Order: sequence, then C-alpha cells, then structure tokens
Amino acid sequence: MIRQLIVSYVLLVAVALTAFTVPVAFTLTSQLRGDTEQSVRREARTMALLLSGDAASRAALDRMVVAYAQETPGTAEVLPAARAKTATHWGDGALEVTEPAERDGRTVGAVRITYPTSDLTERLWRIWGFRAVLALAVLAVAAGLGALVARRLTRPLRQLNDMASRFSDGDLTARTAVAGPHETQTLARTLNQAGERLDTLIASQRIFVADASHQLRTPLTALRLSLDNIADGTDDETVREDVEQATAEVVRMSRLVNGLLVLARAEAKVTAAEPLPLKEIVAERLSVWRPAADERGVHIALRGEVADGRPLVLASPGHLEQVLDNVLSNALEVSPDGATITVRARSRGDEVELAVLDEGPGMPDADKSRAFDRFWRGQGLTGRAGSGLGLAVVRQLVADDGGTVTLRDAPGGGLSVVITLRASPRSGG
Repeated sequence: MIRQLIVSYVLLVAVALTAFTVPVAFTLTSQLRGDTEQSVRREARTMALLLSGDAASRAALDRMVVAYAQETPGTAEVLPAARAKTATHWGDGALEVTEPAERDGRTVGAVRITYPTSDLTERLWRIWGFRAVLALAVLAVAAGLGALVARRLTRPLRQLNDMASRFSDGDLTARTAVAGPHETQTLARTLNQAGERLDTLIASQRIFVADASHQLRTPLTALRLSLDNIADGTDDETVREDVEQATAEVVRMSRLVNGLLVLARAEAKVTAAEPLPLKEIVAERLSVWRPAADERGVHIALRGEVADGRPLVLASPGHLEQVLDNVLSNALEVSPDGATITVRARSRGDEVELAVLDEGPGMPDADKSRAFDRFWRGQGLTGRAGSGLGLAVVRQLVADDGGTVTLRDAPGGGLSVVITLRASPRSGG
C-alpha cells in the first residue's frame, strides 16, 4: 500500500509538471525561433533597400555585407533578379532568409542571409535540459515526501495488522493504539473492544472447564468406590456381576468425561505459538511411551530430520506433547505384538511434516473422513476402551497452531497420521 501511495503521488506531480512545464518550454522555444527569424529578416530587408538604391547605396551594401560577416555568425550574399524570391527556410543547422529588391516596380535582385542556428540549438538544449533536471529533482523530492506521508498515513493500518497477526497466533491480550484518521480510530476501538470481550469469554470458559473437571470427577470417583465396596461385601454372584458391569460403565463414563474435558480445554485454551524444538519434544514423549511399547514387544523407531533436531516448529507450549500422546496411544493400541511404530519428520519449505506410522489393520477411506468426528470409534484406529475423542483433540490442537492433520495409508499396511506444522523462521535447517 505504501508503494502504491508513493507511485500515485509521484504520478500526480509528474502530470502537474508536464501540464505546466512542457507548454512553457514549447512557447519559449517558439519565441526564440521567432525572434531569430525576425532579426535575420530585418537585416535582409535593410540590405535589400540598399540594393535597390543608387551607386552610393550599393557601395554601402558591400561594406555592410563584409561587416555582417565579421560581426555575426551569418553570411550575406547578393542574388541576381532571376533568383529573387521571398523565402524563409530552416535547414539543417542554418536559417536562410531571402528578400527581393525592387526599383521602379521591377525586381533588380535579392539579398540572401544564411544564419547558423547551432547557438540557438544549444541554447534550446540548455533550456530543455534545465527543465528536465529540475523536473527529476522535483519528482525525487515528491517521492521522498510521498514516502513520509504514506508511512504516516498507513502507520495505523500497520498497527491494526500487527494486532490482527497477534490475534491469529492466539494472543488475545494484543491491543492497538487509537490513532490516525477518524475511520481508523473507530476501527481500532472496535477491535480493542472485541479483543477484550473474547479474552473475557475465553477466561470464563477456562474457569468453567476447571470447575466442571472437579464437579464431574468427584461424583464418578465416589460412585466407583461405592460399587467396589458393594462388590467386596456380597457373596451373591448375580449381584457381583451386576456391580462389575456397573463399574465398567462408570470407568467408561470417567474416560469419556476426561476426554470431553481435554477437548474443552483444547478449544478454550488460546495461546500464542512459539518456536519449539521438535527433536526434544518428540524424544521426550517417545521415552515416556517406550516402556509401554516394550511390554508388547513393539519397537518405536525415529526417522527423518527430527532425528537430527534441525526443525523448529511454531506451536503452543504443551500442544505438541498432547498431540503425540494421543497419536502414539492409538498407534500402540492397534499395533500387533512385535510390530514397529515409525515416527519421522521432514521439512517442506515453510512447513514441517511429522508422521506417525503403525502396522495395524489400517482404515478404509470412508472411515478416514469420519475419524476426526467426536465420539466416533473405528476398529482400525482405537479399541473398545477408546472414547472417540482422541483425534478430535488432535485436530483442534493442531488447528490452533495453524497446522493440519490428515490420515493416509502407511506403506506396507497400517495407518499414517500426518501432522503438518508451521516451521519457525529461526529453524537452522
């Protein structure tokens, strides 16, 4: 926008200079040529009068021709009556003026003056050159002033853009100065008020999530303890089976509540993305999951650039850890004993692609489109203990950080969960 304003300002000044300077220059050029032509014609007429006079006048004409050649750049010559004709010719580098001489009504000859125009041409070039240099200087000054004016006019817009960028990164505390024209001030006040309302609403949602976590977990825990006490205090097998079935439902409900709370926190928590080291995060989460994988004989392999630790990704603190936990939990649950879970990453321009590949049963294409729906459980992705919220949480957290997550077929069978995150400009590789 600054460039467009500067170009518009310079074009406006250029049009004004052209409208006022060029006509003046053309007028001055025409005036100089006219003055030169009148001066030469006046000399030619004077000599023609001498030519039409008596012998004394002819002698004076000869002296005048010699003096004219000595005192001016031009030359004068007397032509016979046969070549006597009034004429004015601007040739290449010279002006020729011919004036006939008449005596008693008949033409007795003519005087032709040839005047070089090199001095006139040089003078005209100086005039045009001076105006061209002056015009360029004025345009340069106009460009400088236009840049200052454009930056001043667009400063409020740049501040609004910075605020919007911080909003998009999750920083709801961002505010902008109320400055600039009336329209910009109104927009700034509106955005500031919208930011304050959003911040208040999200803070209220966070408080609700924290309260709901306490209020829902406590009754479920008490109910499970009561069922355990009933099971321990009865010898009736029918009652014991009913209690165990109820306990299983309570456990399932607890998992479902925990999943809902995690998803609610993911939707409510809006934080600014930061450059985070992918290698350290992945290595730390794999070290947590390897003992559980070793019990099943499942091997977790680390491949790609993440093993070298080069990519830095833009993510909110804690998001990537929770994403990896959910994805690795699903991969471990569907992997057969002795299988391999592969974690690999690669840089693609301004993005980093992180993939988790398992050797499980995979998933049909029709189910891939539904896998991110809440409460949907596919047999190829999660087992009976799943709540159907894991991938919904993954998608929400990745989307909050400006990334994407997709499901693909892994080479050789199984499922590949591909997470694309923004690469930090501070990445070294």
